[in-house]
Amino acid sequence: MLKIERIICPVDFSEYSAKAYDYAYSLAKHYAAKLFLEHVVQPLSATYPYYTYPDPAAYDVLYWDLSADAEKRLKELATSHGRNGLEPEWVIRKGLASDAILSFAEEQSASLIVMGTHGRRGLDRVAMGSVTERVLRKAHCPVLAVRKPSHDFVDPAERRDPVSLHKILLCTDFSEHSLRATDYAVSLAMEYNAELTLLHVLEGLPDSADVQSATREALDALEKPIPPDARNWCTIKSVVRIGKPYQEIVQLALEAHTDLVVLGVRGRNALDLALFGSTTHRVLQLGSCPVLAVHV
Repeated sequence: MLKIERIICPVDFSEYSAKAYDYAYSLAKHYAAKLFLEHVVQPLSATYPYYTYPDPAAYDVLYWDLSADAEKRLKELATSHGRNGLEPEWVIRKGLASDAILSFAEEQSASLIVMGTHGRRGLDRVAMGSVTERVLRKAHCPVLAVRKPSHDFVDPAERRDPVSLHKILLCTDFSEHSLRATDYAVSLAMEYNAELTLLHVLEGLPDSADVQSATREALDALEKPIPPDARNWCTIKSVVRIGKPYQEIVQLALEAHTDLVVLGVRGRNALDLALFGSTTHRVLQLGSCPVLAVHV
């Protein structure tokens, strides 16, 4: 059985990290996991590399003020959202945001990182590339990247569980990475009694290919790794489409009003990073809902 024991939620007090915190809290509640809130105070040289502080003492005072303010806000966040016996633990780190998040996750042997990401264009895209994307690439545990979805299924009135996952989309290419992602998708669907859609995209079929035969084989392969008792807890259906994987994933998620997309991420070498950029990255940038990226 899949275990999620320690969840880290980096927060920068933006609406994006507030949304991510709702997800982190809900997952911690469902899996009885320990929840950590982390805020990173970055050096001014990282935020404003072109600016030189004339007075080192003034620099230290400002750095301390930022830390003190962050501590106050973290305490308020943990207290206001602590409910049903779940009390998040908070921590403040100093340094570059992505490095601090990754090192803390390693220290805590994190099962999952849940973090907000900004939009998809302009400065938001740069912001994602500098923090969220680096964490996605380098983390040794799954990462749930959350940004404001096109349809809001987080119910602020329901304080016992702020997130309702009704529809989960698992995208698989039948690799080892996809099989690991399947474990997470099935577990989440069972925990939330959700509808789970299994998707495989046929890409680059030759003109002579028997499409119907290829589709039947893919449908059979989609069903194989599903545990026999999973359907006692959730609804499962299989879909095969033809085209570019990221385009079909994004389109199906939009059509079905999907609440969460689950993807397997390959490794960390040059080829794997290129593949990451071609599928997972584009789904993150163009998709309509949060994405759970699962590493092997």
